Amino acid sequence: MTQPLTIALPLMAALLLAGPASAACYADYKAKRDDPLRLHYGVIEIPEDDCTVAAATAALRARLGDGWQLLQVQSVFGPEALDERRAGAGEYFLRY
Repeated sequence: MTQPLTIALPLMAALLLAGPASAACYADYKAKRDDPLRLHYGVIEIPEDDCTVAAATAALRARLGDGWQLLQVQSVFGPEALDERRAGAGEYFLRY
């Protein structure tokens, strides 16, 4: 009969070595378009391995289209703060 400890130890070691699961990362920002002047507030998802304002800024500069120009990345945050920003971002919620 197999000892319970011989089964439990390898399983526990595998779980500890796996590390914590990565959480999704998001950023909120402001952008503008000229002629006529239009402003928008939006939310994007950025790579979770580089959840920084600098990474969000680079991602937005590459993704924004239709004449939109990034004004400012407001903040970066996890999924726990996503719902509170959904209404404010409107059509620009996870658009880019």
